[in-house]
Order: sequence, then structure tokens, then C-alpha cells
Amino acid sequence: MAGHNHSLWHRCQRLARHRWADGALTRSFPADLIARLTERVATSEQLHTGQIRICVEAGLPLSYLWRGASARERAVAQFGKLQVWDTEGNNGVLIYLLQAEHAIEIVADRGLAGAVPADTWQRMVAAMGDAFRAGRHEEGLARAISEVSALLQQHFPASPAGATGAAGSTSKRPGNELPDEPIIGRRG
Repeated sequence: MAGHNHSLWHRCQRLARHRWADGALTRSFPADLIARLTERVATSEQLHTGQIRICVEAGLPLSYLWRGASARERAVAQFGKLQVWDTEGNNGVLIYLLQAEHAIEIVADRGLAGAVPADTWQRMVAAMGDAFRAGRHEEGLARAISEVSALLQQHFPASPAGATGAAGSTSKRPGNELPDEPIIGRRG
């Protein structure tokens, strides 16, 4: 019975931590930062045929917390819900942040994941974690966008015709399959 009480206590603590984080999300990601990240993604996607999405959540949904789900499980679910898995070249990448647990996950579709060693993603996550711990969210995400963009450019370079879209466009650029604006907050 003591193990059960410990488990219940741990779940309650985790729940409180996740709900507490909800209020801090808008302070960490104000509108001007979201606009700059959107522009970085749009600019990046003119260099390659891949798609980059950023999803930041303060905490996990209650159903995930009660069953002890991980940030990775949520990132993979969001990868599907945001249709990052459904790009023409199978080369979408989701950068997922879970503030309550200081978790960072990068989920790459099979077209890119098969070409990039796992330790490359791990180094990217570690560098982002260092920046985030120092309170430099924009720096961490900018670096990640740049590094993911370089990988996509190496493996899926843009054709000259695909690189002529309007700069800053979030949905009308040729080849732009997904919105460029980060998802900030819980979606489904």
C-alpha cells in the first residue's frame, strides 16, 4: 500500500506542476517572439523542401498525466495531430517543448530521421536545454531551427522554382505545406 500512496503522491505533484506551468507560458513566449520564430521558420523553408513546426506546451493534458505518459509520447502525438508526418517528402520535423518538465523532443519524419544519426538530435536537444535553463528561449529555438534547416537543406534542398515564394508568407508560399507559426499552448 505504501508504494501505491507514493505513486498517487507523485501523480498529484506532477499534476500540480503541470497546471502551475500554464500561467508561465505567455511570459516565456510573448507575441513578438512568436512573430520572430514564425519568420525564422518561413525563411528556413525557402532553403529546403522540408517542413518545420514548433509546439510549446506548458503542461500535459490531464489524461496524459494520470496514465504517466512521457513528453516523448505527447510529442509523437502532436507530430501526428499537427500533420507533420503527412508532408509530401516525409521530411517534416517537430520541435516540441514541455515547460512543466523542461522537456525537449525533436520528432523527424522517416525521410529525414533515416538520414540523420540519433546523436545529432541528442546534441541539438542538449544545446537547446542549456539555452532554456539560462532563460534564453529565443536563442535555443533559433539555433534549433538553424540546425534543423541545415539538415533539411543537406538532404532535401529546395529546387530553384520552389525557392521563389514570398518571404514571410505563412501559407501561400509554393511548397509550404504547413503553417510556419509556432503552436503555443495545448491543442487536443
